[in-house]
Amino acid sequence: MDTEQDESTETTHPKSRGKVAKLLHQYALTGVGTEVETLWTADGESRMSLRELAAYFNERLLACKLDETTATTVDGEIENYYRLLTDDAVSSGKRIAAENTLRRQGVDVEKLRDEFVSRQAIHTYLTSERNAEYTPPTQSEQDRIQSYLESIGRVRSRLAAIAEQSLSQLAHSNPQLGGVAEVSVLVQVQCAYCDSRHPITAFLSNGGCGCDASGE
Repeated sequence: MDTEQDESTETTHPKSRGKVAKLLHQYALTGVGTEVETLWTADGESRMSLRELAAYFNERLLACKLDETTATTVDGEIENYYRLLTDDAVSSGKRIAAENTLRRQGVDVEKLRDEFVSRQAIHTYLTSERNAEYTPPTQSEQDRIQSYLESIGRVRSRLAAIAEQSLSQLAHSNPQLGGVAEVSVLVQVQCAYCDSRHPITAFLSNGGCGCDASGE
């Protein structure tokens, strides 16, 4: 894809009537389409999900609206306004206060809400307008094992913490239980061929038991 050509045309010659494309054109959000595609197709921690991209786009739209009113904002204020307008956990009082502040600054809040895009609109724009696609990187066997070990480790740590907390609470009524210094959780694997037992960490890291796994 010719990125330079895309950035120069996405705000002047919309090729469709899709909501995202229309907003890019209407508010001259030059380069935002390319940014959204780059963030969606990136690897690792740089990548954003469709939900995150919808919020990213909507925040850029909100910033554009405030720029039009010449309102001055500080770092993080746009993101906070968007959270106050859209987060279900925000109280109605705080949401109304944010709406009133934006209205005083010249923002049409009702129109802004109508223009906010969904993650489905972002997906349609990326796949239909830009012909973009995301292919998750293929994990190596070692990467998969490491991922499983990390998941198992988190569960073990959580279980040990629950056990320690339970013992601590019970020690108030039974002092003898207060003698526990630490709780550890051991997950073992029994080999199907030789019946030996191994810690799951060693079993996975070593690629199995190490015995004759043919079963003969």
